[in-house]
Amino acid sequence: MALQEVTSAFLKRFRPSTGPSQRPWTSQCRTASTAVVQETNELEESSFLHGEESAQQQIERFDPAGVARRRNRRLPPSRYRFRPPRYYRGPLHPHQPPKPSDPSSREFEPGPFSLPRLEQTYHDTLASDYMVMAYTHFPPGYSAPQKGERLRNWIGESPYYKNRPPRGPRGGDTLRLLRKPVTFRNLPQLERVTVHTMTKGAIGGKSEYLHVGGMVLQAITNVRAEAHDTKNSVAGFGIRAGEHLSLTCELRGEDMYHFLSKLVDVVMPKIKDWPGVKGSSGDNSGNIALGLKPDEVALFPEIEVNYDMYPPKLIPGCHIMIHTTATTDRDARLLLTQVGIPFYGKLID
Repeated sequence: MALQEVTSAFLKRFRPSTGPSQRPWTSQCRTASTAVVQETNELEESSFLHGEESAQQQIERFDPAGVARRRNRRLPPSRYRFRPPRYYRGPLHPHQPPKPSDPSSREFEPGPFSLPRLEQTYHDTLASDYMVMAYTHFPPGYSAPQKGERLRNWIGESPYYKNRPPRGPRGGDTLRLLRKPVTFRNLPQLERVTVHTMTKGAIGGKSEYLHVGGMVLQAITNVRAEAHDTKNSVAGFGIRAGEHLSLTCELRGEDMYHFLSKLVDVVMPKIKDWPGVKGSSGDNSGNIALGLKPDEVALFPEIEVNYDMYPPKLIPGCHIMIHTTATTDRDARLLLTQVGIPFYGKLID
């Protein structure tokens, strides 16, 4: 028995104590575990913490409108976005406008989204044919005759002629554009097309005529119509200043080529007993105008397909102004003849 007591006393001396010596280690573990839990709660929700969510749960949890309502701060307004300068102030200015191909540029035009057939025909066929038709042969040693002054001086002994500005050309005060010899560098091209209509039925506040006219122009041009108000009152016609009576669409690029293709290939052949465009049409600067009546406007395919949507009595006529880069009506008429627009009567150049 004495040997057993000695042995137990010896083992108690080397046995690790379970008392206060383990309490610091236990408290440290508890503190570390609490910190880990707090850090885990501060982390963003992720599939690494909660396991993978099913697609249906993600769809049900997706609520952008609710996120916007719960947001305490407002998003920054548009003034924080980059806006290119309106004017070019030189190469040394710190703010330089971006290239026209940059979407942030003021001159950026998206597209092209299609390749119009009329545009292809112009570059492949009409351009070379135009150079042949406009060719003027000058033999070797030819010298162009000297032209007189475009602005005439006041000739006479009257004291009122002194220090006066030169007079305008004969027949008017407007100087016509100078015509240069046609080369491959300055071939006339189609610049833009303006479609305009004046709805007389809208006089007196009848807005249905203006609405139908805007729908018709937007359908045939693929461009939203812009309404214009009258500047002055005309008592004879019952027009008051401020009334919206006219609509305008400005076509460029693909819309211009598509519109002219429909006009030449679809609408004009359907017009009965139509002689063509008058030969005197033009403004002496390469711009040709023509007009269509309401029944002729209804021949556009966009109107024919949905003819029941437009009241026949409310469909307006329109004026079409074709702007070209030519400087004379003769060159512009030659270009439009190639496109397919016929002319009749005396041709005034």
